[in-house]
Amino acid sequence: MAISINGVELSDAEVERELPWHQDSATPLHSAVMTRILRRVLLDEAQRVGLDTSNEEEAVSALLARHAPSPQPDDAACRRFYDAHPERFTVGRCVQLQHILFQVTPEVDLPALRLLAEDVLKQALQTPADFGKLARRYSNCPSAALEGSLGQVTPGTLVPEFERVAFAAQSGAVHPKLVHSRHGLHIIRVTHAVAGRLQPYEAVAQDIADVLQAMGQDTAWRQYIKILLAGARIEGIDLDVRMDQERVMTEGGYV
Repeated sequence: MAISINGVELSDAEVERELPWHQDSATPLHSAVMTRILRRVLLDEAQRVGLDTSNEEEAVSALLARHAPSPQPDDAACRRFYDAHPERFTVGRCVQLQHILFQVTPEVDLPALRLLAEDVLKQALQTPADFGKLARRYSNCPSAALEGSLGQVTPGTLVPEFERVAFAAQSGAVHPKLVHSRHGLHIIRVTHAVAGRLQPYEAVAQDIADVLQAMGQDTAWRQYIKILLAGARIEGIDLDVRMDQERVMTEGGYV
């Protein structure tokens, strides 16, 4: 069954033109189809309210600016964000650390791997000075050749689940629990930590305002689009729109 939006059929040619912009998506075809659906709903609404739709991107932008505006955040909101997220505004923060990786692969016996990792963790906790030897023997990471050393690491360079522990761990100690990441199970030891320096609010106030403005705008746009979708006649597809993932505009412009 063909897909139609408000009585107009979505053509294969439209989807094919859209498809190249979605090659980084896990499901390029689905993403391209959803973009065309969302965009058509927006353009239909732009036409209904009297906007010129000869330039589609300008029409969509004008519609969103008119019907889904986002207020500029005030100083109080910016200060609350600054106080709640000091790590975002700290410069010079870094850690030096070692780790032992027990890699999880499709063939691995996970219960046996966990038992091994827990046993090695006990050894590392009992004798932290032997951490390098344990890393050379057990780690599945190339850093095993360097006694598990990852060198000096700054925020944003590690997978989040690893980084949360690494930057909260006590310097010189082995973290007392296994750390789970997309790569497997880790034993972590921070050998040195530099706390960094918190930038003054005045130096980052405009950056915070820009971030909050963008966040508010994104939320307003998505809520407005959901309302339009609820009132549109869309046939030929089970519409399961995840607004945190779908692109609304095309050819370089996205919501």
